[in-house]
Amino acid sequence: MSATEPRTARGIATRAKLLQAAETVFARVGYTEASIVRITEEAGVGQGTFYLYFDGKLAVFEEVVEDLNRTVRHSMSEAASKGTTRIEAERLGFQGFFEFTAAHPALYRIVREAEFVSPRALRRHYTRIVEGYTEGLEQAKAAGEIDADPTVAAWMLMGIGEMVGMRWVLWGDRAEGTEDGPLDGAPGVVPPTVFDEMMRFIQAGLGSRPPGSGSETKETPQ
Repeated sequence: MSATEPRTARGIATRAKLLQAAETVFARVGYTEASIVRITEEAGVGQGTFYLYFDGKLAVFEEVVEDLNRTVRHSMSEAASKGTTRIEAERLGFQGFFEFTAAHPALYRIVREAEFVSPRALRRHYTRIVEGYTEGLEQAKAAGEIDADPTVAAWMLMGIGEMVGMRWVLWGDRAEGTEDGPLDGAPGVVPPTVFDEMMRFIQAGLGSRPPGSGSETKETPQ
């Protein structure tokens, strides 16, 4: 994806600035209307500097998707790691995801464009999230905390988080009765009642139970 990897602190900072500028431009005008000129102007660097780090527009787009994927997975896993049970981990992980979405509303537009701009980047994005998710669910199933297929559940949970985040974080109060675009105005938050209902649904779907409770039925002494 990159023409060269930066070796100095200044180079790392410049590359990060270009990535942030590209995220802003792709979110604002879309891939087709975005240009190297717009990205470098947003970053405040020359066009020649851009090509020190990226081969072209597609390369920087794919790197933006990669960067968003890396940071959203970190946000989710860091938050979820504080949970002592699987359902606590789910609750904290979703909170981390919604907080990330509020800070990076561009995630939705850029990932959706990847379906047409770079299908391989789209597949990598979702597959990497699911791989980490599945591992945690497999551990929870082995511990007797859940009763669901880990891989299927991972894809379903990812879909729930994405749709709830789009409706209440990205759209907020502008979901109905407005012509504003999804990125106009400040992002919203998931209302507590919605979040609690989502978690109730997830807990029931996972068949979540306290660790060590088991699923066997004890026989009644004769």
